[in-house]
Amino acid sequence: MNDLISLDKQYVANTYNRFPIEIVSGKGSRVVDINGKEYIDMGSGIGVTAFGLADDVWASAVAKQAATLQHMSNLYYTEPCANLAKALCEKTGLKKVFFANSGAEANECAIKVARKWAAENKGEDCYTIVTLQNSFHGRTLTTLAATGQDHFHKLFKPLTDGFIHTPANDIDALKKTVSDNNVAAVMFECVQGEGGVIALDKDFVKEIAKLSKEHNFLIIVDEVQTGNGRTGKIYGYMNYDITPDVVTTAKGLGGGLPIGAAMMSERVESVLGFGDHGSTYGGNPVCSAGALTVINRLTDEFLDEVNSKSEYVFSALNGAEGIESVSGMGLMIGIKTTKPAADVVKAAIEKGVLCLTAKDKVRLLPALNIPFEDLKIAIDTIKEVAK
Repeated sequence: MNDLISLDKQYVANTYNRFPIEIVSGKGSRVVDINGKEYIDMGSGIGVTAFGLADDVWASAVAKQAATLQHMSNLYYTEPCANLAKALCEKTGLKKVFFANSGAEANECAIKVARKWAAENKGEDCYTIVTLQNSFHGRTLTTLAATGQDHFHKLFKPLTDGFIHTPANDIDALKKTVSDNNVAAVMFECVQGEGGVIALDKDFVKEIAKLSKEHNFLIIVDEVQTGNGRTGKIYGYMNYDITPDVVTTAKGLGGGLPIGAAMMSERVESVLGFGDHGSTYGGNPVCSAGALTVINRLTDEFLDEVNSKSEYVFSALNGAEGIESVSGMGLMIGIKTTKPAADVVKAAIEKGVLCLTAKDKVRLLPALNIPFEDLKIAIDTIKEVAK
């Protein structure tokens, strides 16, 4: 283990504050380290392994596709890409999909769609995109500019121009921002994940939809973390009874392989033409084959189980000793503890439970199909170490 840490520190860029654990294998919601110690995984690779580790259905589809056709240029048609796009459109009612490799790239696509649409429909001087304070939209220079958290900006200026950040859940501030600017789009996460697992108020989201009609701007919903069943609906915006113009997603869509998607409504489905955008690996056959196994299993019955697990977690944690509040939606949960979140996470690791943090909270993003018995053990452990 010490040799691996030394090797990593010597050759891997120092961008991650890793825990001193080497994970060597996993199955479902359990992982095993180099010493044979088993842990319950409550992070799922930051919301990626939606159906757990080494999922048989996913692994079989990926292996079969990898042995058949692992990659082709987007100058040609491939069946997994087309089938995945069809499944996404049928699940959402949206019309077209652009595939990328990550959430940040999907958000870049959405921003380009909004700016081209606005230039064509409202004039070339209309390019401003409103996002929310405390939001997170990615780590490219443009998606950093979209991100409403100053500490991400400090060392990387100048950032891409044309973004304004308004306070989340402040309707009056939103109205003023939209009235005072020539807005191309409003972009938001239904639950601010990196911002502390905070769900937006339904009245605030409905106000965005209302203002979109009054001021003729697009609605972009960033579902990179909230999408693919995470909030108890296939996509988080479905909890708010709105119809976005562009929906972006990644993370859980690939089940463990890198893929991102920008899904476009009828209003903007034809905005991007030949040469306007592209991706070498976007819609890769292997990634698409894996993603299809995720999307196809997000049935109403399965999502009912996700919501039942969510209700259990909220009920078990609310009011427990050492826990000040519980936030989020579905199986995207933030826990404000009396003790520092980092201390709670460290203590949980020692007892065999892997958790995450988001700002000052313990963050839980377990696999959607985590067995109830594993979930109960994990929650009991968190309650114990939070006291």
